[in-house]
Amino acid sequence: MKSAALYGGSFDPPHIGHQAVIEALKKLDFIDKIIIMPTFLNPFKESFHADATVRLKWLQKLFDADPKVEVSSFEVDQQRKVPTIESVLELQKEFDKIYLVLGADNLQHLHKWHRFEELKRVVTFIIVTRDAIDIPPHFLKLNVDVKISSSALREKMESTKLPKKCAQEIMHYYNTRNTMQNRIEKITDILDKNKAEAIEVFDLREKNYFVDYAIIASSLGPKHTLALLDHLKKGLKPEETFNNVDESGDWIVIDLGDILIHIMTPEYRIKYDMESFLSELANKN
Repeated sequence: MKSAALYGGSFDPPHIGHQAVIEALKKLDFIDKIIIMPTFLNPFKESFHADATVRLKWLQKLFDADPKVEVSSFEVDQQRKVPTIESVLELQKEFDKIYLVLGADNLQHLHKWHRFEELKRVVTFIIVTRDAIDIPPHFLKLNVDVKISSSALREKMESTKLPKKCAQEIMHYYNTRNTMQNRIEKITDILDKNKAEAIEVFDLREKNYFVDYAIIASSLGPKHTLALLDHLKKGLKPEETFNNVDESGDWIVIDLGDILIHIMTPEYRIKYDMESFLSELANKN
């Protein structure tokens, strides 16, 4: 009888707390394989911080040399929110028994999970201790005494809390992202305050595109397009370098080096449909 422990999550970022869970699971002799499965997007969240493909690569780098651990791309490959029951049913094609590993903080809302009645029939839960939360005796309990908040870690990167194998890579990614997010928020704030409409931001990192982010906004007409350019110049200089500006009343393209801003009249935006191209690129594996 072949068994697997499914350890899913955002891993945004992966940290030494996750490693501690894996090490504790490896000591359980009734588990043949530990399956680490990063989400594309957590079913209870609306966004992620690090791109799913990046988080997957980090986990593969951390655990690929461990014969008892397998990093699965199943949920990332779906390019959507994947309920846990779907991942479990996928693993049942290979394994006879599935253990589902969850942090104790999930217990409060566990009954709200998609197809929960079916889920609890097909898995055995292993609950990881956290914040002195009481774990009912009908669950298997995994004692892990590492207290790290992913959200706090994203705000302030600490190398001592990251896996040594890719700590610098993770730190660079989030520190760069935090700086980038501040820049993007400033750009979108200027556009919004000056009545630009339908502002969209596309994350193009890791997509082999010539910029990291693209921003599209609609103007109210040709004069407003030019006025929005003036507002951006006044609000962003001298911090931002305007490498190139292609100007017309209907469509202005501003090249900031790693950010490209498109300001378009509604007619031009419909005609050239940049959203479809950028959306497809942003969602490409």
